[in-house]
Amino acid sequence: MDESGGSGQPRSGTDEATERHGEQRASSAPAAGATRSGPERPEHPTGPTPPTAAPGTSEAAPSPDRPHDPTDSARGAATHSDPSTGAEDGAEDGAEVPGASPDQAEAPAGSGSPDEAGPSAQDAPHGPSDGAHPHPEPEHPRTLAHSGTGTGTGKAQPPRRGREPGGGLLMGRPFGVPVYVAPSWFLVAALITWVFGGQLDRVLPELGALRYLVSLFFAVAFYASVLVHELAHTVAALRFKLPVRRIQLQFFGGVSEIEKEAETPGREFVLSFVGPLLSLVLSGLFYLAMLAVEPGTVPGVLLAGLMISNLIVAAFNLLPGLPLDGGRMLRAVVWKITGRPMSGTIAAAWVGRALAVSVLIGLPLLTQSGALGATQDHVGGMDTVTDALLAAILAAIIWTGAGNSLRMARLREHLPELRARSLTRRAVPVETSTPLSEALRRANEAGARALVVVDADGEPLSLVREAAIVGVPEHRRPWVAVSGLAQDLTDGMRVSAELAGEALLDTLRATPATEYLVVEDSGEIYGVLSAADVERAFVKAMARPS
Repeated sequence: MDESGGSGQPRSGTDEATERHGEQRASSAPAAGATRSGPERPEHPTGPTPPTAAPGTSEAAPSPDRPHDPTDSARGAATHSDPSTGAEDGAEDGAEVPGASPDQAEAPAGSGSPDEAGPSAQDAPHGPSDGAHPHPEPEHPRTLAHSGTGTGTGKAQPPRRGREPGGGLLMGRPFGVPVYVAPSWFLVAALITWVFGGQLDRVLPELGALRYLVSLFFAVAFYASVLVHELAHTVAALRFKLPVRRIQLQFFGGVSEIEKEAETPGREFVLSFVGPLLSLVLSGLFYLAMLAVEPGTVPGVLLAGLMISNLIVAAFNLLPGLPLDGGRMLRAVVWKITGRPMSGTIAAAWVGRALAVSVLIGLPLLTQSGALGATQDHVGGMDTVTDALLAAILAAIIWTGAGNSLRMARLREHLPELRARSLTRRAVPVETSTPLSEALRRANEAGARALVVVDADGEPLSLVREAAIVGVPEHRRPWVAVSGLAQDLTDGMRVSAELAGEALLDTLRATPATEYLVVEDSGEIYGVLSAADVERAFVKAMARPS
C-alpha cells in the first residue's frame, strides 16, 4: 500500500469489477510520496449456502436471553424447533456483527448515520492522488481530518461481543452440546402437572394427593422424550459436521440450535426427519411397555400418556410448514426440485402461515365438535376458553416461525455480499512519532480514511482509532503523536482481504474490535476495515429485496 491509499475505499458491488483494473495498493513504507502498484487479486466470496443466518440474528426474532443484534440469526439459521416439541425456527442466536464489549475500545465516530461526526463507508472521500483508485463520488464527502466537526457526539454504540450460549439451567453436555432448561419450562411443568393430575383423579381416584406427584413425573418424562427428539437432530447435525450451539427446553418444547445450514437438500431432509422419527420410535416403545403392565395402574396410565404424547409430537412436527420439521422436509423437497434453497423456504414458509391460520380456527372447532374425543357434555365455557388460548399460542408460534424463516433465508442469501475487500477503507502508513495533524494532512491528500502506525521497516504496529481522533481538538493535533491514539495490533485483528460472508463475520467475531488491518495473502497491507462499516453494509444488504 502506498501513502496515497491502496484500494481500501468502499465501493458498490456492481462497480467493483469495472474499477478493479485501476486499483493500486499502498505500500507499508511510511514515506509520504512513495507509491507502489501491484496486480489486483480477484474476489472470492465465501458466503454460506443460502437457506433460512442463523441470525440472525439478528432477521429472526432474538432469543429472549440475549440482546438483539442485526446479524444475530445468521449462525442459527438452521434451528430445529418443535412446538410441542416446539418453538420458533430461526429464532435462536448466532452470528453477531463482530464487536467489542462496552469496556473495550470506542466505536468509530459517526457510526450511527452518515451525517454524524466521523465518515461512514457510504460518505467516504475519494480525493484524487497519484496511485489512487477511481471510485464513484459520494453524496456527502467528508475527510478524516474533519471527523470531529460533525454534530455527533463522537461516540457510537460499541460493537458487542456475542454472549456464550445460555438461557436457563445447564443440565449437561451430551455429545459436547450444552442442554439448558429455560425458566418457562417450570411454568409448563406445573401446568402439565395440574392438568394431568385432574385426569388421574378420574382414572385413579384412590391416589388422592399423590396424583400430583405422578403427574410431575409424567411432565419430566415427557420433556425427556422431547430432549431425545432434539438429540436426534443434534446427532444428525454432528454427523454432517454442522456445529450445534445448544439445546434448549422451553415453554412449548425444545430447540436444537444448529449454527449452519445443511449443504444439500438430502441432508436437510434427513436432519429434519430424524426428530419425528425418534418420537415415533419412542411412542412404539412406550406402547410395547404398556402391553407388559397391568392396565388401570399407575405404570399403565403413565406409559399410555407417554405413548400418546410422543405420537402427537411426531404427528404435529410432520405437518408440512415452517418452522416445523415437516416444513423443513418440504423445503428440502422443493429445493431439490428447483435447485434453489430460497424457493424451498418461501414455499414451506407460506404453507406454515396457512397452517397457523388453520390451527387458530380449526382446533377450537374440532374440540367443540367432539372430534378430539370430548363429548358435548364435557365441553364447558372454561374448556372453550382454554382451547382457544392454546390454539392462539400455537398459531402465533407457527406464524412467527414461518416469518423468521423467510427473514433468515434472505439474510443467508445476502451474506456473501459482505466482502472485506469492498468494505475496506483506504489507509495511509505513518510512523509512531508523526503528529496527528501531519498524519491527517497526508490522509486527506491521499483520499484515505484510516491511519496505520508502522515501524522504521514499514511493519504495521497499530491502528489509529477514529473515535480517538475525534476526541482531539484541532488546535492540539500538531502536538499529539499518532502512537498515543492507536490500538496495538493483535493476530486476530489482521484479516484477509479475500474474506466474505459468514467467514468474514466469524473471523471478526473471534476478536472483537472497532478496526481491523486488512492484508493480502502475501502479507501486504490492503487497508483498514471498520466494524461499523460492516454493520452498515449488513443492514443495507438486508434491506434489499431478494
